[in-house]
Amino acid sequence: MTQIAAAHAVSTAAPADFFAVWADMATWPEWNADTEWVRLDGPFAEGATGTLKPKGGPKVAFVIEKLTGEEFVDVSRLFGARLIFAHRVVETAAGTEVSVTISMTGPLRRLWSALMGGGLADSVHRDLAALVETAEARRAVPGTR
Repeated sequence: MTQIAAAHAVSTAAPADFFAVWADMATWPEWNADTEWVRLDGPFAEGATGTLKPKGGPKVAFVIEKLTGEEFVDVSRLFGARLIFAHRVVETAAGTEVSVTISMTGPLRRLWSALMGGGLADSVHRDLAALVETAEARRAVPGTR
């Protein structure tokens, strides 16, 4: 496995607020600057599939490979590799710790990392900061929890 990028933040939003934002995939472009659109083919659940269109790139299919009370992992299959986005939230005394780790597996992971890794590494901190802002705004609006 090759780790491409990771980011971490602490937030006043509850873990449920993050999961609500992640589950509403149609709104991902509002906080993920590199995403043109996302479509989920059914409910936000483990095993669900969807399609994501990155800005300037081709559509890519993904599957929600893991979904627990603390973790959401989506995986896209590329030729010879798997692109893995692992999202984790943990409630602590300091607030909700949220992290995103982007990694790749497979025989062509180094090639794909060279092609895509720089852009993902450049945007992961910005996108996590925007996600935190979105989750905190959601928490502040009555009736959204």
